[in-house]
Amino acid sequence: MLRAGDLVVLTGTLGAGKTTLTQGLGEALGVRGAVTSPTFVIARVHPPTAGGPPLVHVDAYRLAGTLELDDLDLDATVDESVTVVEWGEGLAEGLAEDRLEVVLDVDPATEVRTATVTGVGLRWADAAALEVLGGAPC
Repeated sequence: MLRAGDLVVLTGTLGAGKTTLTQGLGEALGVRGAVTSPTFVIARVHPPTAGGPPLVHVDAYRLAGTLELDDLDLDATVDESVTVVEWGEGLAEGLAEDRLEVVLDVDPATEVRTATVTGVGLRWADAAALEVLGGAPC
């Protein structure tokens, strides 16, 4: 379902699966290069291998606030890429009016993971597929 211009904001504790989910998105988009955590480089761009959009993978964990996120100049690429921001809650929402907010939870006793997907904005307002994923438009 993702296309150029889509923003995905991932939230979850350490080890909840944010990078693993992003790896799956990269595989589905058919991007080049291994999708690994960009914790120390902050952001990586994975170009497409075929006609799809590039994947911009950001780890905002080490960022002190929205000004440091602005310094990455993501607004220059958000319209032509699928942009995924780990630890982006409270920081990345200003990059796009329409976005998917994904909260990953892990039960420490069973290690069962749960993803709550919420669509924000007109792009996701009538996305019946979100219901299949267990999310809700708002």
